[in-house]
Amino acid sequence: MEYRHLGRSGLMVSEISYGNWITHGSQVEEDAAVECVRAALDEGITTFDTADVYAGTRAEEVLGRALKGVRRESLEIFTKVYWPTGEGKNDRGLSRKHITESINGSLRRLQTDYVDLYQAHRFDVETPLEETLRAFDDLVRQGKVLYVGVSEWSADQIARALKIADEMGFDRLVSNQPQYSMLWRVIESEVVPLCEKEGLGQIVWSPIAQGVLTGKYLPGQPPPAGSRATDSTGSGFINRLMRDDVLRRVQDLKPIAADLGLSMAQLAVAWVLQNPNVSSAIVGATKPEQVRDNVKATGVKLDAEVLKKIDDVLEPVVERDPAKTVSPSSRP
Repeated sequence: MEYRHLGRSGLMVSEISYGNWITHGSQVEEDAAVECVRAALDEGITTFDTADVYAGTRAEEVLGRALKGVRRESLEIFTKVYWPTGEGKNDRGLSRKHITESINGSLRRLQTDYVDLYQAHRFDVETPLEETLRAFDDLVRQGKVLYVGVSEWSADQIARALKIADEMGFDRLVSNQPQYSMLWRVIESEVVPLCEKEGLGQIVWSPIAQGVLTGKYLPGQPPPAGSRATDSTGSGFINRLMRDDVLRRVQDLKPIAADLGLSMAQLAVAWVLQNPNVSSAIVGATKPEQVRDNVKATGVKLDAEVLKKIDDVLEPVVERDPAKTVSPSSRP
């Protein structure tokens, strides 16, 4: 495993991190989840990403139990706040009240005194940005949070937050967690240049495009039983990619991966890691074998000729519109 700085901060993270968005507490049983976490640790992954909303808070509980007994200082544990965690009107968003109550719940479920990175899971249009950033800064000062970041914020929203933090002396954002893959490149034109300039690193999710870039989904055929595309929890994201024009072009990547001695998943993860603004790529798993396969992407270098071949294959189906990075117009 190789390690990178999280943005311009001093924090080192494993360039492949383990995430439990759809798996822990919902898609797989706890024993399998624990086996995946152990496989991640065995392979040198030290960075673990979750969120309070995953599996209705159960994902944090499962991760907390899976990491119990591991030396806390050897880990980087990330979680997030924004989406509803209860029925109450204040059980959502980025108000001081919800942030304060959410971090306390996350720490309890994760069985830790602090998280290494606390992320605003979306932009909250109903809370003054100053309120959110001051609440985050207070958590840093209290020692409950070491660094703060955001997820799926636009370049304009990130820039506004940095300006306020600089003017008011708040702890600065160090990261953004966007969707990013060979097929989904909406951050490249605006978010990445801003973050490079301001010192934020990307912690990217879905580098394998929900499994589409493994090549297991074939054009004109139904998805395999038990795959992500058949799971109601996560199929909403993958369905937009389950088009024959996309699936045909993904099949055309197989010779490129084979020539490099990589699996399709390894090629997909290695591709996002070629972007110098990417600090870590999040992978999930339902089986330990998937973790072991994905981590072989660490340290892989793809030359310009390979990157051009990939672009030539996929360009007609690549999404690049920066407007696709969007938060809800009101709290959910």
